[in-house]
Amino acid sequence: MAHAANKTVLKNGIRILTETMPHTRSVSMGVWVDVGARDESESEQGLSHFIEHMIFKGTEKRSAFQIAKEFDAIGGYTNAFTSMENTCYHAKVLDSHMETMADILSDIFLNSVFDEQEVERERTVIVQEIGMVEDSPDEYLHLLAGKTYWGDHPLGRSVLGTRENILSFGAEQIKAFFRRFYQPEHIIVSAAGNLNAERFVDLVAHRFGAVKAGGGLPSRRPPTGRSRVELCTKDLEQTHLCVATRGLPITDPERYAFSLMSTILGGNMSSRLFQDIRERRGLAYSVYSFSHAYIDSGMSGACAAVDPKNARESIRLILKALRALNEVPVSDTELRDAKEYTKGNLLLASESNDNQMVRLAQNEFHFGRRVPLEEVVEKIESVTADAIRNLALRLFKHQGTALTLVGPVSDASYFESLE
Repeated sequence: MAHAANKTVLKNGIRILTETMPHTRSVSMGVWVDVGARDESESEQGLSHFIEHMIFKGTEKRSAFQIAKEFDAIGGYTNAFTSMENTCYHAKVLDSHMETMADILSDIFLNSVFDEQEVERERTVIVQEIGMVEDSPDEYLHLLAGKTYWGDHPLGRSVLGTRENILSFGAEQIKAFFRRFYQPEHIIVSAAGNLNAERFVDLVAHRFGAVKAGGGLPSRRPPTGRSRVELCTKDLEQTHLCVATRGLPITDPERYAFSLMSTILGGNMSSRLFQDIRERRGLAYSVYSFSHAYIDSGMSGACAAVDPKNARESIRLILKALRALNEVPVSDTELRDAKEYTKGNLLLASESNDNQMVRLAQNEFHFGRRVPLEEVVEKIESVTADAIRNLALRLFKHQGTALTLVGPVSDASYFESLE
């Protein structure tokens, strides 16, 4: 399982992390910033994601077309994503094209011009992206569930921002946000694959070493979850529902027990919710548990898509399954199967240099070190049934739940009485 890993810290604080995987023929690279949607003020909502789009729209020496063409010419793949707490610009190429990938990714991250004409064009694209999410009940449900549970806290907002904000942002505002938040102490460059660590560091260090330190970032405000029912009436065939309750921060020592508990609840086809709601009762095609973990908090729960007449019964069954976790210890068989399932997913993912590139950066952000897979497996194996029950008692027994429904629904009181 072990691969050769390396960490280099530049004088300005930027960290360069590599993991050599000689059995592959490719290299994955990511430029990460520990900044996301939760770091925006209400008037800035959507700027992190807007910057993610604009990074690919031209630098001092490359146009947007040239950036796309140069990646296509080497058979490479590039993309980016913005989350609540991170933004990442990443690419994957054959190992023989690592130098070209490093040059392009470094250029777009460090030298983007944020041209006003490109801003005008891209704002309409993002507005269409907002509409696409609203037209997808599965995605829209999670967006609304965050708002239901977190309220007005930034974690309850959309990463995409609002239409009003997107239509108002100008190039100067975008550049000012970029300069304020993209500080070297919050930047990580990670790479995994068939690479030579020293060579990779040489390729990027002289470029990123020129980034000047800034004034630091504002501290993040911890959120508080809340209990309530929110309805979004839409003309759909199904009712999409989400029962949300307390989760764990991403660094919580009990995160391994929580992961196994979530798997047992609704993480795979043999899970309790899948077997009860889909297989035995035939109420849903899609039913699953979920967890959104952040540096200081978390939200967890379960989602399903059902016939409107079965919505109330499905919610009752989900709440019953949550209660059962703190009333009766999970069986030895359930626990053993959940451990094997979790280890299997973890170790299979470790064969992907994309996943290892992500793990390098996330481990560094959250723990300040590379967490070996052997350590994770050992922690998973050490979880007991009592640990899961005690965790369920801590999370669910005295905590309320937030319920979000999307579809042909109109009467919140019909669901508020559920316990």
